[in-house]
Amino acid sequence: MSFDVVVIGAGAAGLMCAAEAAKRGRRVLLLEHNDRIGRKILISGGGRCNFTNLDVTPKNFVSANPHFCKSALSRYDSSRFVALVEGHGIAYHEKKLGQLFCDKSARDIVQMLEKECADNGVEIRLRCRVKGVDRSGTEKFLVDTDTGPIEASSVVVATGGLSIPQIGATDVGYRIARHFGLKVTKLVPALDGFTISEDHEFFSSLAGISLDCEVSTQSGASFRENILFTHAGLSGPAALQGSLHWNQGEKLILNLLPDCSALEWLTGEKQAASRKQVRNLLGERLPARFAELFVLRYHPELGETCQAPDRALRDLASRLSRWEISPSGTVGYNKAEVTRGGVDTDELSSKTLEARKVPGLYFIGEVVDVSGWLGGYNFQWAWASGWAAAQAL
Repeated sequence: MSFDVVVIGAGAAGLMCAAEAAKRGRRVLLLEHNDRIGRKILISGGGRCNFTNLDVTPKNFVSANPHFCKSALSRYDSSRFVALVEGHGIAYHEKKLGQLFCDKSARDIVQMLEKECADNGVEIRLRCRVKGVDRSGTEKFLVDTDTGPIEASSVVVATGGLSIPQIGATDVGYRIARHFGLKVTKLVPALDGFTISEDHEFFSSLAGISLDCEVSTQSGASFRENILFTHAGLSGPAALQGSLHWNQGEKLILNLLPDCSALEWLTGEKQAASRKQVRNLLGERLPARFAELFVLRYHPELGETCQAPDRALRDLASRLSRWEISPSGTVGYNKAEVTRGGVDTDELSSKTLEARKVPGLYFIGEVVDVSGWLGGYNFQWAWASGWAAAQAL
């Protein structure tokens, strides 16, 4: 069996690339080891798929080379994918912060991509596991699968990362890269919750509490959204965003009152001779249970605000505006939405995603060292990188 293009992985990037390459007249085979296509798409966005974002810029991505993603993202921007969605009559809405979701189901996006492939003659082969890729002579590639070898003029690796192994994530994409002598950067789970072993009992007592918060990392990244305390530690959108910029051993800094100066507020209440209990005063701006447990943990001696020592109020204000937490790690790949790191961008053309050392071999989507923020950015990278590679096939 011989094809012009073999695409490995029928996720977001692979489906986009296969359809676009076929539109250009290429004979395309799309391989997927699962029994269905687009499994990660189907579970994304609570089943409604946050398929892109209205405001996608290179600053929304993490990579060893922050400029690498610019070419693909500028040539296939979010408006082009939105036009494709509208062309298929899929209803969608903006939820918040430019995030676009399907009105009905993520299945609409999978069916759209499947139709794009079918209409352009892409052959999709399910339950086909790729063992490896090698050169067959000087020009052709030989894709070794558990159903037999396949010959191809070009191979596109769209295998994703290590995240969510329960739906089939594997390291095959990285193994293919290394086989051809391409560097792979350090891989870590990201867009993931944090585990906290230090003071675990206190954090466990906060489980179930959610609040608006600004989470910052030591690298200077900062995100303002909700956080959620869990029995393991910390989750919620702001924490997940922070995990993309966090490294083992670093601290997280939480501003629990991002809309006001905690020190001015507390000292102002004292000067006004407030007889409110400090924990009740905090409960006016924070969840009551959190306020009570927080004061009990750090300043159990505090009673009425008007009687609170200035030093204690200053310390409490400092913790409220700059609460330093030391995570022991992240929850791991089972819960992480993406894998940070991947095939080193120095090995690839930013225009075509082709390996510089191996003409005809391409890497797209999450397998590449480009990771987006929470909010539709990773899907846009999948669409853009898949489209860019297809233009060179």
